[in-house]
Amino acid sequence: MTDVISPLSGVAEMKRESLWSKAFVKFRQDKIGMISLAVVCFFLVIAGLVWAGIIGQHWDELLANGQMGPNSQYWFGTTINGQDILQRTLFSTKTAFQVGLVVAFFSILFGGLFGALIGYYSNSWFDEFILWIMNSIDCIPYFLLVAAISVALQDNPYAMHIAMIIAFWTSTARVIRGEVIKLKSMEFTEAAYSLGVPTYRIIFKHLLPNTLHILLVDMTLLFITAIKSEVVLSFLGIGVKNSISWGVMIAEASTEVSAGHFCNFFAASVPLFVLVLAFNMFSDSLQDALDPRKVS
Repeated sequence: MTDVISPLSGVAEMKRESLWSKAFVKFRQDKIGMISLAVVCFFLVIAGLVWAGIIGQHWDELLANGQMGPNSQYWFGTTINGQDILQRTLFSTKTAFQVGLVVAFFSILFGGLFGALIGYYSNSWFDEFILWIMNSIDCIPYFLLVAAISVALQDNPYAMHIAMIIAFWTSTARVIRGEVIKLKSMEFTEAAYSLGVPTYRIIFKHLLPNTLHILLVDMTLLFITAIKSEVVLSFLGIGVKNSISWGVMIAEASTEVSAGHFCNFFAASVPLFVLVLAFNMFSDSLQDALDPRKVS
């Protein structure tokens, strides 16, 4: 038996396509958004080259005899152990993107899924139970929760990722829940329900796709939050293990700055500042472009 497709569902699909096409045009006309995207892509290329094993592979090797300032061979100088700071900065870019992408993707996945489900079944026992779990997670101070989970899973190389995903998915779920509650009262959802369309198709084909613009913006915000959280956790010694990140570099620099050595500090803090600033501006431009109230 073939599924009956609601005409109103087709109208919603055309409106969604129109929103994306108009948003793309509007974003391309945003100079700040395009510049910030170019900066993010530059860092992404660096991360990709590190992933491919082309650059940044000698970050942990003792290449020089002790600490040195910037020179023709070591552009950013070396650490007190003789490690190339530039190599460590490049590899840290990969670490930042790896943490940001993994945490943002799975936080959006779980948040979007549970948000859509509890939004559709709002005011039911399932909705109340998931909300109780979310409230319990949100009651715990963020860094305390992440630190506790990281310590409990310290033998797991992805302990920090798991901790941040557990802490982050609730905010996405709340936003999607509210949007789905609004969408399920609209005519195309009621038409699909009256025509006997299965519940799972209503949720995953008609409701959830209409929240993609929210999920995309939320993912960019979570990416930034994950990177900043990783830096703080690594600075405190409960973040990245057996690797290097900007947080680890800043922690190392804390003992070097007092001795007048600033290379490690600036090599970590400047790229962090530029990437976070560019991603914030990109996220703002993307949010403006995807805002249905502003797309005409």
